[in-house]
Amino acid sequence: MSRIGRKPINIPAGVEVKIDGSCVTVKGPKGTLSQTFQPSMNIAVEGAEIVVTRPNDEKQNRALHGLTRTLINNMVIGVTEGFKKELDVNGVGYRVQKQGKNLVMNLGFSHQVVVSETEDIKIEVPAPNKIIILGADKQKVGQFAAEVREKRPPEPYKGKGIKYVDEVVRRKEGKTGKGK
Repeated sequence: MSRIGRKPINIPAGVEVKIDGSCVTVKGPKGTLSQTFQPSMNIAVEGAEIVVTRPNDEKQNRALHGLTRTLINNMVIGVTEGFKKELDVNGVGYRVQKQGKNLVMNLGFSHQVVVSETEDIKIEVPAPNKIIILGADKQKVGQFAAEVREKRPPEPYKGKGIKYVDEVVRRKEGKTGKGK
């Protein structure tokens, strides 16, 4: 039995969960998230908890059991607390700023790189070299952060570029014999 799939999901106060067949809608203070799951998974609300069960022990159902429970749990966390990704910008002359709903980045190109925030993704720039991406949907926050990082990924020689705060960039030495 899946250890993660067996755990019930607590529904916090102020969160409304509606199950319509295989479609689960979670509504909370930070927004509304809706997702359709595999029809074979049994999703039920029992009191103040959501319980996910599987019909049998087939390999496909065992694989989907924990996944379904985790996705629903992420929806509940997203509408209550939200998710965030933090990015660092390293490099001489590299800086970011927010202009209205746009993130304007100077990344060493001949032009500025502009990325707009969407209705479900918010961007904060507390410092010229820090970007915080906020949202209720974990997948969308991660995807947006990956797209921003892709504009100038960190390079291994000087470490210049956009990286996640907790990311470790493996540094390379460079040319040997330099300075002889």
